[in-house]
Amino acid sequence: MAAFVAKQMVGNKLSAVKGAVGGDDQTDEDKEKAEEEERERLEAIREAEERRKEKHRKMEEEREKMRQEIRDKYNIKKKEEIVEQPPQEEPNPLMRKKKTPEELAAEAEAEDLDDFTKLKNSIETQVNELKTQIESKCVMQ
Repeated sequence: MAAFVAKQMVGNKLSAVKGAVGGDDQTDEDKEKAEEEERERLEAIREAEERRKEKHRKMEEEREKMRQEIRDKYNIKKKEEIVEQPPQEEPNPLMRKKKTPEELAAEAEAEDLDDFTKLKNSIETQVNELKTQIESKCVMQ
């Protein structure tokens, strides 16, 4: 089929070149015949493309069916495709949006809430409490 289409394409181009060089005059009959051949060629190309798309669609359905059977066999859940839009970077870093004081405070608070920072703060408070308890019991003179 591909050879037929290629031959039709090359053949029409070749005959057009021969006609232009040879100066051969085409009659109305020849023009109609050429137009009919061109329509047939375009129809053949369109049909070939439709068959190709249908074949591809069927193969994709078979593949998806096989994938689903494998998922069912091994109890694998299908991944949901989440399309995330990457953050748009400004072309110039100097032109980026400035952070507001509220945003800066929120970031500082988030850092304070970090696990290690929480642990550190809790230990410090416990040490300070023990220190005050000991100092209250022991009076130095």
